[in-house]
Amino acid sequence: MGSAKNQRYIPLPAILIILILIQSAPAISSLNNRTAYEVLEDYNFPVGLLPKGVKHYDLNIITGEFSVHFNHTCSFSLKSSYHLKYKPTIKGYISNGKLFRLKGVYERMFLVWVEIEGIIRSGDDLVFSVGVLSSVFPIDYFEESPQCGCGFRCGGGQVRKLRTNPFVSPYEGS
Repeated sequence: MGSAKNQRYIPLPAILIILILIQSAPAISSLNNRTAYEVLEDYNFPVGLLPKGVKHYDLNIITGEFSVHFNHTCSFSLKSSYHLKYKPTIKGYISNGKLFRLKGVYERMFLVWVEIEGIIRSGDDLVFSVGVLSSVFPIDYFEESPQCGCGFRCGGGQVRKLRTNPFVSPYEGS
């Protein structure tokens, strides 16, 4: 039989890491039960940044890298002056109050679709970055999710009153 010298001991730091991983496992698995809209709220963003119709999403809670998937491209207008388009898959990184390195979300500026590169929450405002330009919108514009095709005008509902954005084309269409 082996002597006490041959017995292996697990070092204390390894035990602590194992306990932390076991303890955090329920929090990681509970993320699977949360919707993409709830995850946005966890990161201090309103649900209306994503239109209705998210099929599924992936999130690496360590790096913040995410992807959100829709069945098809989604576009809509808000008060005929603010036009957004979401590709079937959008990607980027998320941290508290910051979406960055976005891919797949577009805003129509003048007559051209430009990709939104990032969104930062600044108090009660959201700052959308498009290259060297940025637009600031009150967070309450995004408290509910718009619907693809009709925004907030679906089913004869009220059109939400939005302030005009001088960088966005007033022309309809995609």
